[in-house]
Amino acid sequence: MLKIDVISIFPEMFYPVLQNGIVGKALENKLVQVVTHDLRDYASGKHKNTDDSPFGGGPGMVMKPEPLYKAITSLNLESNIPVIALSAQGKLFDQKVAERLSQQEQIVIVCGRYEGVDERILEHYVTEEISIGDYIVSGGEIPAMLIIDSVIRLIPGALGHGDEAISDDSHTSGILQFPQYTRPAQFEGKKVPEVLLSGDHQAIANWRRTEALRRTLERRPDLLNSANLDAHDREKLRNIENETDIS
Repeated sequence: MLKIDVISIFPEMFYPVLQNGIVGKALENKLVQVVTHDLRDYASGKHKNTDDSPFGGGPGMVMKPEPLYKAITSLNLESNIPVIALSAQGKLFDQKVAERLSQQEQIVIVCGRYEGVDERILEHYVTEEISIGDYIVSGGEIPAMLIIDSVIRLIPGALGHGDEAISDDSHTSGILQFPQYTRPAQFEGKKVPEVLLSGDHQAIANWRRTEALRRTLERRPDLLNSANLDAHDREKLRNIENETDIS
């Protein structure tokens, strides 16, 4: 069972996420364990300060090394356990990273705040830095929630009877997902593609693959450079390019 330890000065932010949806059900079914640790519990002094002004001057505050050191080392981690700091300077989080993390026995997520974390923690006690995108948020808590959700849904059983749907997810298959439809078959004069009502599973699979390739070409053509495409896929792409003006 995967255990996720989260170190944060706002552990209460995680409670709604951990009690609802797929994450809540996975925890209830004991498929995963998530433990939040209040960083202030590891801070000393009357005010339990976890941050201080940066050496060399400048605006903002920096998270102090002592509380983070105590919090991380208190977990008595094996040397192979990933300790992740959420940072704008980290490696971009993607589906491959989520898959790798979901296969670990334990991961630790350190939620930074303010101007960042004392570099000595990053150099000596963190194994990797991860970013959720090229933008800035006020702290690591929301990025941590995103990572937790993305990782947990990959654990076998977390999606219940929908586990097999993972392979068709956007990015899991290397390209974007095909368009999805549900009842009614006609809504406001707009109809579901006839092939999806045909009952012809081979024709449906062919349509879905073609539309997934079309959507990827239109919206994220960069993904096609690394996608696992066979000769039939490449022929489909050529046909799509011939019939569609991709801008």
